[in-house]
Amino acid sequence: MVDEQFPSGVTLGELMQGIGSAAVSAAEILACASSKAKDAALLHAASQVRNHESALLAANARDMDAARHDGLGDALLDRLKLTPTRIAAMAAGLEAIATLPDPIGRVTEDWQRPNGLRIQRVRVPLGVIGIIYESRPNVTADAGGLCLKSGNAAVLRCGSESLESCIAIHACLHEGLRFAGLPAAAISLVPTTDRAAVGYMLSGMSDYIDVLVPRGGRSLIERVKAEARVPVIGHLDGNCHVYVDGQADLRMAREIVLNAKLRRTGVCGAAETLLVDEASVATHLGPLVKALLDADCEVRGDAAACAVDKRVLPATEQDWYTEYLDAVIAVCVVDGVAGAIAHIARYGSAHTESIVTENAAKAEQFLQQVDSAIVLHNASTQFADGGEFGFGAEIGISTDKFHARGPVGVEQLTSYKYIVRGSGQVRPG
Repeated sequence: MVDEQFPSGVTLGELMQGIGSAAVSAAEILACASSKAKDAALLHAASQVRNHESALLAANARDMDAARHDGLGDALLDRLKLTPTRIAAMAAGLEAIATLPDPIGRVTEDWQRPNGLRIQRVRVPLGVIGIIYESRPNVTADAGGLCLKSGNAAVLRCGSESLESCIAIHACLHEGLRFAGLPAAAISLVPTTDRAAVGYMLSGMSDYIDVLVPRGGRSLIERVKAEARVPVIGHLDGNCHVYVDGQADLRMAREIVLNAKLRRTGVCGAAETLLVDEASVATHLGPLVKALLDADCEVRGDAAACAVDKRVLPATEQDWYTEYLDAVIAVCVVDGVAGAIAHIARYGSAHTESIVTENAAKAEQFLQQVDSAIVLHNASTQFADGGEFGFGAEIGISTDKFHARGPVGVEQLTSYKYIVRGSGQVRPG
């Protein structure tokens, strides 16, 4: 593991206070930085990521070796692993962010009052955003890039299992900032594995951090939401559903279900429950269950699902609530689209749900009545991703209803203020 990267004699509290203070100063500069400077930093950082692929892979190999030694599970190892393809995707994400319109200073509303006052609503940065994340080293690039584009300073705290990888990626981001003449503290990485650093970010840095974004397992996110002294953007679980309607094309349903569950089982948009219309049990349930089992996915089902294949394990009540993040899925037969909506409302986590059907009216009912951050028709739940939404990348998926919901991209990392221009108006008594 990497040694602590702060000077001897400096306490953790002093380190964190210094990072916070520097981030506030950097945020003041970023709020006024030109689009040209921010985009130059992003593009140069992307080139550094591409040029240092070997160094990134070597750093990640050290993290992977340590993680295997510590007994990290397969799902977390998959999140941790960097490959040439994933490194190229990180660089492409930074480049995509650079091509996005700059939200800062954009006038979203403009009107004039009868008294002659002109009022504009203008997008502004949030300030300093703290991101606490586990396993995924690519979050370093995604979060740093999105915060930079939206004029926010970022304080990143990665998990100890990914520190080597994140330090290497962070160095590329710093090169981009240096190239563009922007402050290094615009993207800070907490350089210690000390778990107390998380506590400082949650409750000891409210003078510096404006918003916190957690990315990780349920225990981390529960802790952040319970202890944070500043607003939090995030979600607890990704208990996502695919509902296969009685009027679904079976071939399409099979492809969507397999992709939604198995493309990458460790992402929050992976489907965890398959719901099947009781009207299509005779035609759809057996083939879908068999396809999952044949793809080495464990199936835990209700009585109807158990009846179609002896390899299906009986589901418990807890299975309907569970985010497996593994090659395991729960299967339940429901009473049409209304039954699917009711099941999702009871057991779901308001993350991402999909309906597969050729009936437009049923699709519209599902899309309008399911109260989740993302709802899809005839598409895999694995499209729950900021990059797939055209955001370049994402800082996370929010299931909150205030401020941001769904993929959190550049625009979602801004707030607004009102600018009022007058010509000497005073308010009557």
